[in-house]
Amino acid sequence: MKKISFDPHRQAHFAHFNGMASPHFGITAEVDITVFLDCVRRSPTLRFTPAIVYLISRAAMEVTPFRWRIRRCEGEDEGAVEVVEHGNLRPSFTVPTSESSAFSFCTVPYDEDPLVFHEVANTTMERMKNEPSFEDEPGADDYLFLSTFPWASFTNVTHAMPGAESGDSIPRIVWGKYHNVGGSVMMPLAVQAHHAVVDGSDLGRYYERIQLLLNKSEEIFELFFK
Repeated sequence: MKKISFDPHRQAHFAHFNGMASPHFGITAEVDITVFLDCVRRSPTLRFTPAIVYLISRAAMEVTPFRWRIRRCEGEDEGAVEVVEHGNLRPSFTVPTSESSAFSFCTVPYDEDPLVFHEVANTTMERMKNEPSFEDEPGADDYLFLSTFPWASFTNVTHAMPGAESGDSIPRIVWGKYHNVGGSVMMPLAVQAHHAVVDGSDLGRYYERIQLLLNKSEEIFELFFK
């Protein structure tokens, strides 16, 4: 993890949006999962949820501002804020449980190796179904909050958020029900981020990156076919 220093213009941009009462913004767009879904259906071991979480997280890792977090300083600089860049992220996604109708958080550290991530995610998902948790690690901000809404192909998502004074700058990403459009399989993907650290062009690069990874699913998950 390292501290980030902005140039004067970027610092002004940061201060402008960080001072807003509601500093988060989001985009919902459809992504083409035709190749990805075909891989999931043909492979005897590749599962949809851990595989899509891997790709969503990999895209976030590759767009640097998605790894930036706003922190409030303590000590002599109490009241000031700083921005840090994480070297790795922990996607925390929702899974159903056997305990109640409420979901459980399922947190898995990102691993560049899809086989390793998929195995750990599968194991953790099964455990959380029977040992649900609704708690995050206190003070940790290296999360990537993910969720799914498989009941409808939505066009917008609104998240429950803490107050702006919390400095919460963890991106939220939600995928929805996929559907066929002219021979392709499309899936809504909603991305929300803190505007002080993530700009519109960064969101644009994220969507470009996730689509590229989805298109390369055959190559990325090739070991699941051996």
